[in-house]
Amino acid sequence: MRSELFDALPDGTDVHRWTLERDGVRVRVLTYGGVLQSVEVPDREGVLANIVLGFPDLATYLTLPEPYLGATVGRYANRIAGGRFLLDERVYHLAQNNGANSLHGGERGFDKRVWDAEAVGEHALRLTRVSPHGEEGFPGRLDVSVTYALEKGGVLRLSYEAVTDAPTIVNLTNHSYWNLGGADSGSAAGGHEVRIDAGHVTAVDDELIPTGEVAEVGGTRFDFRESRKVGAGYDHNYVLDKGVTAAPEEVAEVHDPASGRVLSVATTEPGLQLYTADGFDEALPFAPGAGIALETQHFPDSPNRPEFPSTVLRPGDVYRSETVYGFGVRR
Repeated sequence: MRSELFDALPDGTDVHRWTLERDGVRVRVLTYGGVLQSVEVPDREGVLANIVLGFPDLATYLTLPEPYLGATVGRYANRIAGGRFLLDERVYHLAQNNGANSLHGGERGFDKRVWDAEAVGEHALRLTRVSPHGEEGFPGRLDVSVTYALEKGGVLRLSYEAVTDAPTIVNLTNHSYWNLGGADSGSAAGGHEVRIDAGHVTAVDDELIPTGEVAEVGGTRFDFRESRKVGAGYDHNYVLDKGVTAAPEEVAEVHDPASGRVLSVATTEPGLQLYTADGFDEALPFAPGAGIALETQHFPDSPNRPEFPSTVLRPGDVYRSETVYGFGVRR
């Protein structure tokens, strides 16, 4: 594992890039935003290619932040309706940075912060930061970490932990867009096959806020219980059949028939947001559908939906979440 100076922010803060390599897999992580910049894996012919959408320089991450390419997202991944929530009989107001709603932690969430970094053994990187009380409107000081570990066989494990000094809400995820044909190979949504072990989705309104209905996928375009081409038009939270688990369980698989590459996703989380990048615009070097996001998470707007699994974290408790990405090929 090695570290190098990647660039510096306009205020002079250094941003470093860490490279992890093991068993034929190479992973690069930035201290800016906890960004997973690249993941290089072989195809069925043994040819390496980067399968995560990323930018080559810091300036582009700064000028084009909205796709959240590869970023660690928090304090609250996904949307909170109206930019407000009630906790212990007190209303908290957040930035409304997605129409009337709060998205991915607000105007300057974890994806726009520089994290501290330290090596953990030969094949793991631990990123840490302190989110002060009131940051982006969220209550409580939050001490948070995410560890990128490249395990035997080239398996990539992301482990999140957080503690707080006051009641708050937490929902962390990684916002990588995957293109198993290679980051510059074209439309992943047009050709990749996807399986998601979920019989339900959280139904949403026109602003992608859950209505409260948990809808069955059977007989609809949302049914990915058997692998099929994904296509376009998805930005929806899948209610994973397994629910919340203490250890990661496999919940999804992506296959690119052209290259043979296969991505498996295991998680402790109860939800998975499937986003086919239809919102990519001409400002980006990637076309709509160029990558597929599979964001492991608790459900959108959970603080305003007591029937959803809770995202409340209290002093004395520890927030823990793990997601594991496995890479392989199919002949």
